[in-house]
Parts: sequence; C-alpha cells; structure tokens
Amino acid sequence: MEDRPPIAVVAAIDSMDTNGSSESPSELEKAMKGRPTKKGTSKTPSKPKESLLKQKSPAEFFAENKNIAGFDNPGKSLYTTVRELVENSLDSAEAISELPSVEVVIEEISRSKFNTMIGLIDRERVDEALYDDFESSKNREKRLAKEARLQEIQTKNAALGKKVKEVSSLKGLKGRGEASFYRVTCKDNGRGMPHDDIPNMFGRVLSGTKYGLKQTRGKFGLGAKMALIWSKMSTGLPIEISSSMRSQNYISFCRLDIDIHRNIPHIHLHEKRDNKEKWHGAEIQVIIEGNWTTYRSKILHYMRQMAVITPYAQFLFKFVSEAADKNVTIRFSRRTDVMPPVPLETKHHPSAVDLLLIKRLIAETSKQNLLQFLQHEFVNISKSYAERLIGEMGPDFSPKMSLKSLTSQQLVRIHQLFRQAKFDDPSGDCLSPAGEYNLRLGIIKELHPDMVATYAGSAQVFEGHPFIVEAGISLGGKDVKQGLNIFRFANRIPLLFEQGADVVTRTALKRINWNSYKINQTQDKIGVFVSIVSTKIPFKGTGKEYIGDDISEISSAVKSALKQCCCQLKSKIMKKLQARERQERKRNLTRYIPDASRAIYEVLKEMASGRQIKRQRCEGEEDDILHKVAVEEITEATFREKLAQHVEEVDHEMALEYATQSGVSEEPREALYIQALEDVKNFIDFHGPVCVFRLLT
Repeated sequence: MEDRPPIAVVAAIDSMDTNGSSESPSELEKAMKGRPTKKGTSKTPSKPKESLLKQKSPAEFFAENKNIAGFDNPGKSLYTTVRELVENSLDSAEAISELPSVEVVIEEISRSKFNTMIGLIDRERVDEALYDDFESSKNREKRLAKEARLQEIQTKNAALGKKVKEVSSLKGLKGRGEASFYRVTCKDNGRGMPHDDIPNMFGRVLSGTKYGLKQTRGKFGLGAKMALIWSKMSTGLPIEISSSMRSQNYISFCRLDIDIHRNIPHIHLHEKRDNKEKWHGAEIQVIIEGNWTTYRSKILHYMRQMAVITPYAQFLFKFVSEAADKNVTIRFSRRTDVMPPVPLETKHHPSAVDLLLIKRLIAETSKQNLLQFLQHEFVNISKSYAERLIGEMGPDFSPKMSLKSLTSQQLVRIHQLFRQAKFDDPSGDCLSPAGEYNLRLGIIKELHPDMVATYAGSAQVFEGHPFIVEAGISLGGKDVKQGLNIFRFANRIPLLFEQGADVVTRTALKRINWNSYKINQTQDKIGVFVSIVSTKIPFKGTGKEYIGDDISEISSAVKSALKQCCCQLKSKIMKKLQARERQERKRNLTRYIPDASRAIYEVLKEMASGRQIKRQRCEGEEDDILHKVAVEEITEATFREKLAQHVEEVDHEMALEYATQSGVSEEPREALYIQALEDVKNFIDFHGPVCVFRLLT
C-alpha cells in the first residue's frame, strides 16, 4: 500500500488554484519539513487552539463573589439589603441638609404567594423521598425514642423541683430547607434622582458619585445594585424605583433588572407620573430571598445603633407577616434638629498618593505646568514649597515644564520625593463627625442610662488621611446586658460583624483598667461607643466590618478617647458615692434620734427633780434648762426636733464643703430672676435641674 501524504500536504494541494499554482508554495515546504511518516500510519496535526482569555463584567464578578459585598447567605443578604438602602437614604437627605425621615418595611412572602407573583402553579409532592427534608421511618423511630428519653429526664427533674425546658417535636431541616422571600421597601425624603440617570444608577455596577476624596458612607458604587443582583439571582424579579426631586411636578417610576454579563440595565418600564403630594425623595422596592428568623436581631440592632449615631433622623421600621404575632413595628423618634455639616470633598495629601494616582491626576488636571499642578492639586503645598520640591527633583525638572512632557522615570521621581519629603498634616475640616452633642443625645435617647460621658478628639492623621475619633461610655440603661456592650461606628455606619478583631473591642478589653475608674467590668452595665470618621477608613478584609488593631495612630486615639470618658465617669461616680455615704450617715443618725432624745430627756428630768437639793451646783444656764424641763417647756419632742435639725445642718455643710472642693457648686441652689420691666404678679415657675425658668403670664 502506498504511503498517504500528511493532511497538511493535502490541505496545501487543495489550496492550489486551477492552473496548478499555490498562493503560498512555501507553506507546502513547511508542512513537509520536520514531519516524518511511518509506513501504514498517518499523523494529523492539532488545530490551533482558540484564545482562552475571557472578560468578566463587574456585575458578573460581584455576582460570583457576592460575599465581598456582604451577601454571604440569605439571612446576611436580607440584612445587607436593609443596610445599603438605609444608608443611601441618609446620604440623600443629608446632601440637601434635610432632616432624614426613613421608612423601612420588610414584608414576608410565602412560597405559594411568590409562585403566584411569577405565574407558577403550585405542585404537590409526589415522591417524598426525593426531598431534602424527608424523614425515613428509621430516622423517625430514632427521633421519637430520643424525645421519649428527654421527656423522661424532664419528668424526673420536674419532680425534684428543677427548671426544665419544653421538648420540641420538630425535627431540624437539612440543608437550606424551605426558602423564604421578602419584599424590602425603603422610602426617604432625600434629594431624589434625575429621571434619565435612574437606570444607570441602579443597573450598572461600579458607577456612582462617591469616588472623590470625601467622607462617605459608601465607596464601591454597589449599594442597591448588589441588592438588585441578589434579587436577580434568588427570585429573578426586577427592582422598582420611584423618585422625585425638589420642585418637580412628576415622579419618575422605573422597573428594571440588570444584564449581568454586559453590566447594563434592562429596563421594563420607565415613565413619569403625577406628583400631587409634592413629595421629594426616593422609594426603592426589591423582592429577595432571605432569612428573617436568624437575622432578626441583627437588623433590629442595626436600626437601633443607627438611631444612636443619627439622633437627628427619624426611622420607622416594620416587619409584616401573614402570622400577626410575628409583626414588628418600631419607631425611632428624632431627638434633635442639629445635623452634622455636609462633608467637603478635599484634595489628596502628597504622602497618601501612589504612582497610579499621580498619573490619573495629571491626566485629569486643568493645570499646564508642574508648579501649578503641585500647588493646586494637593493639600499643604504652597507655591514656595512647590518650588523647593521641584529644585530637589534635579536638573531635569523646572517649574514651567509641561505636564505632558513628564516621562515615566520622572513620575517615579516625583512619587519617591512625595514619600520621603516632610509635609504638614491635613486638617480635619473636610470631615463630618456626628458631634459630641448628637452622640450623647443618641445614647440617652436609645439606652436611657444612669450616667453617660462623651468625648470628641481632635483631628489626627494616618498615612496622609485625617481621622477623628469620638467616644461615649454609659452606665446602666434600658435593655443593656451586664458587662461590656461595644458599639462601633465607621463614617457613622454601625459595624455589627467581626467584632473580636476590631481595634475598639481590643482596646476596651485589654487596654482599659476599668477598676481604676470605679467601674466593675463584669457586673456593671457598660455601653462603649466609638465612632471613627475619615476620608479613608482602613477596613480589614473585603466585608468592611472591622478596623484592624495594627494601626498605632488609630489605636492610641481610641484609647485616649475612652480614657477621657472614663475620667468623666469616675468624677460622677465619686460624687454619687459621696452622696450615698451622706445619705447613709444621715439615715443612721436619724435612726438614733428617738433613743438619744429619750435618754437625754430622762437624765435631765431626773436632775430637775433634785434641783432643790443640788441648787448650789445648778446655777446659770444649766439651772434655766432644768427649770424648763421641770415645768415641761422642754420635752422629749423638743430634743427630737433639735437633733433632727442639727443632722440636716451638718449634712448641708458637708455637701457645701464637698462642692467647694470639687469646684462644682451644685448645692445649695438659689433661684435668681431677671427683674421684669413691668410689675407682673401672675407667673409660673418651671424648676429644672440646672435653673428655674419663670414664665410671666
């Protein structure tokens, strides 16, 4: 049998035209070269592989790595959805200096109702053993036997008077079990959104208005977009947005979902509706899979802590279920109308920039030469200092040189100089902390403590970014557990997860000696509140749930702030102990007044009966007292009254002496009034703990 030519040769021959010529005769030679053949065999060359490189959209990336945005499981997803919507609402209202009013409603949707919403007919189970929650007869016997043993043990314990727990006959479900669905609605009175921008603001991941150097609650451009992605993954239902801006006579309504692979919005409906009530703000509604049972406490704790750090906001939270006993309605009232200032966008500090950021700033700046760029695009670089920096860069640099002429090597030189040179620290003017006043009000409003102390530190710097630490410590209060109850906030956002590794937790547990401040760490009800605001919060991990303990600047600032609060509390505790000791001493003296009065009166009465015999010894004042006792002008009641009066005077003098020594004159108080211009006789006095207010009628 003849040897067959290789496939490559055949392909080359086939590629010849009708006159026998080939487009590339060299290809035939290449095909034949280096391809030895064996008799009776043929070798087929492998086809060139197509490129395996693929590109993922941001939406697809976060859909596959949803734990980065806090969507680890259905329960955490429900919590994160509420959190993102509430924080967007607060940002929207604060941006226009409007006192926030936020309504959050979580409506439970049963599986049958959900199926009806999507047009799916319910189907009864046919093969029970197919399902994850199926219980075989053998497992049922084991469970019943175990419950019988527990019931027997509890019966014996009950006979002995021991406290017993009720035995539950419900078996635990394996896996995820029955899915639960919820409609989450968040409505606010904020700025609203432009009609044409709504689709991109909700249907395009990593697009937003929070990418400047500014203190903001969010940074990634995710927010409600991640809730939309989770909705698409778990229910497939679109999100609904209603929005209206100030002075608009219409409401923008949009129903959309997201094209995960292309990262673009898929619009179902986008229209304008009448705005008869002149409402402004936004209302967002999304239906997702969730777990209210396991994350109920987390969601309620989040709302409570948000009410602490934003006492100028009003929150209404509702959970609605078909089972009426599960319904929850909580209103967190507004306590003050004093809002923190709107945070300002600032320029970058030279020590906080990297090479990539320098290149981006050069590409975006409107300045033409290097001197103007350094002077106007960074903080704390004056004209004279910029000239000194340029002189330090070397002979290749000049103040008037064009930014476009800078080479890559020259950019590296600028970056190196920024890392090595000395610059003044940035100020904290661009930050917007809650304020010591608001923090104190929030703690008092939500916890009702017996004592509270707050402290706001000055601006400090970490890696070129300013930060401010505010702290508060409360003792006692409503619904507060014994021991340390730690509340953490970052840019006025409550942090509820990964508490153990946080700088606040470690400082409170390891670096504060509570006993030295007259505080019992295990028995007292202690609330520790720490709020950190910055243009860049140094979170650890992708979940943005805790601040690491390895940053010495932040760690020392937190410790200092907590110590300041502890010193305030120690002074208050000492005053309280002094007052308690005075009361106890007064109570003890008062207790012995009747016996002392009776004993003194009996002695004097006995002496008065023998005054005729001992008259020579009882002259002057003593004789007068005995005479009054004899004629009963002085009785036992008289001594009792005088002793009680003396106890009151001694207690009053000791209180005044203590107030004078401590520098705080709390007692006695005297009502002082400003004289009215006219003689007004009708008035009402309002007595407060600090002053008396007289209202003229």
